[in-house]
Amino acid sequence: MTSSRRRRPTLDDVAEAVGVSRATVSNAYNRPDQLSTQLREQILRAAGELGYPGPNPTARSLATSRTGAIAFLLDSSLSAAFSDPALSITLDALAKTVEPTGNALLLLPGHEAQEGPPASRVLAAQADIAVAYSLADGTPALEAVRARGLPLVVIDQPPLPDTARVGCDDRGGASLAARHLVELGHRRFGILAAPRLSAVTSPFHGTRERLAGYLDTLAAAGITDVSITEAPWLSASTARAAATELLTASVRPTALLCMSDQLAFAAIAAAHRLGLRVPGDVSIVGFDDTPQAAWSEPPLTTVRQDLAGKGRVAGELVMDLLAGEPIPPPVELPVSLAVRESTAAI
Repeated sequence: MTSSRRRRPTLDDVAEAVGVSRATVSNAYNRPDQLSTQLREQILRAAGELGYPGPNPTARSLATSRTGAIAFLLDSSLSAAFSDPALSITLDALAKTVEPTGNALLLLPGHEAQEGPPASRVLAAQADIAVAYSLADGTPALEAVRARGLPLVVIDQPPLPDTARVGCDDRGGASLAARHLVELGHRRFGILAAPRLSAVTSPFHGTRERLAGYLDTLAAAGITDVSITEAPWLSASTARAAATELLTASVRPTALLCMSDQLAFAAIAAAHRLGLRVPGDVSIVGFDDTPQAAWSEPPLTTVRQDLAGKGRVAGELVMDLLAGEPIPPPVELPVSLAVRESTAAI
């Protein structure tokens, strides 16, 4: 019995149909800037009529030694990551920046206990470059990137040898927040911090820097007795519980410094549940200036960082490293204080 299955059309079939070379058809898919719009549309139209789906990705990867994938390393699960508006804005900007090059993101989630994706997953990932987002210092995932010899871009982490970096001035931003409250006359402070703080020895660079910015500025104002409570960034119920602990202390703080806007929203909710007025009874400052900060109740005073700009810079660094450009100096984006209605003079 003979098979009646139709032969799959090839790139050569498209070239013959249009009357161009095989390389020209390949450019229509892989290097569209090399062709006129009219010619590329003619080639793609002929390919569609023949049923040619385009170059085989596996074959192309073997031929170019490139996968077209960017491994994006996270310290948390995907559900937790996509609940974080700051990360979502940064990731979206990065994706839009690299999209014109045909590269795609390969997300490698982590687990709370591991502080990053498993090293085995990083070693097996089909990717040309890695981007690490706020991973713990010394996590095995970073060692796995090194072992593979992949180029590496880090976001919100300490500078590493032979690595491109972008981040914001975490310490300076925290200092702005603390100084603002000191200038409003506050003397009793609480800090709602990220988890796994361990005082100033947190494995997370951003946490260490923000805590140092708060405490150094308060100490310079003669304020050394500061209550610090840890709370998960993205668990509203436990963050509210941590804020409630601060706000029901025997000596209640009149001002709370929160290491993220999400923690600040939880603190506002906790204050309202306790019958406290914000800012009448307690002033609250966040960090990030995510979109919700402007329309929370009350609108949140917060440290503004350029989240989209951070993603764009990371994407540009990725493209530069893939193109063989030298590693530039670390990029630190400035911050500012967005003063709204969650803070007031005491």
